[in-house]
Amino acid sequence: MPTVLRIGRFRFFFYSNEGQEPPHIHVQAGSDEAKFWLDPISLATNHGFHGRELSEVRQLVRDNQAQLTGGVG
Repeated sequence: MPTVLRIGRFRFFFYSNEGQEPPHIHVQAGSDEAKFWLDPISLATNHGFHGRELSEVRQLVRDNQAQLTGGVG
């Protein structure tokens, strides 16, 4: 699970063996985890984050989209 970015308590990472899924990023804080599609940015799954936290994470994904996609997109 390579970590791409850390912002505050949020860790942005990916799994290297997820096959043919569209570009996405996993975000974890404690036991909470979510997955966001990157193009366009949208929530794919959520396990534990509350609405306000999801809004914060979504904004962090938007603000760092170029870094999270490796500059593609």
